[in-house]
Amino acid sequence: MRHTILFSIILLVFLAGCDKDKFQTTPGLQFTSVNTTELRNGQLLQFRLAFTDAEGDLTDSIYVEKMVSDCPGSNFVILFPLPPFPSTTDQQGDIIVTFGYNISSEYQVAPQCQRDEIATFRFVLRDKENNASDTVLSPPVTIIYQ
Repeated sequence: MRHTILFSIILLVFLAGCDKDKFQTTPGLQFTSVNTTELRNGQLLQFRLAFTDAEGDLTDSIYVEKMVSDCPGSNFVILFPLPPFPSTTDQQGDIIVTFGYNISSEYQVAPQCQRDEIATFRFVLRDKENNASDTVLSPPVTIIYQ
C-alpha cells in the first residue's frame, strides 16, 4: 500500500511537470469557425483560424487546399497571403481566409463540375525555418451550383 501511494505521488508530480507550453518552435494552428457550411452564389466563405508561434517568424502566406472527392477539377492548392503584421516573440492571433462565390474576391470557390459540391479545406502554417503546423481541416462545406 505504501508503495502504491508513493508511486501515485511520483506519477502525479511527473504528469504535472509535463504541461505543454502554449508557444512552441513549430507554429500552432487551430480551426476556430466557418461562417457557413452551405455556400450560395454571391456569398463569401470565411474561415477563422487561431495561431501561435514562439519566435514570431511566420512566412507571408498560409497553405490552403480545397478537396472535392467526386470532382477533382474543382480541387486547388494556393498560398493564401497573410497581411503584414509586426513580428514578436510568443505571437498569437487569428487568421481569416476568405473566398468568394461569384462575388468580388481575389479567390473564388465556384463549383467546377456543374453540380453541388461538398468541399473540405485543409490549412497549414509555416515559419521561416520551414517548421510546419499540424494540418487542420474545415467541416464539409456544400457549395450550391447555380
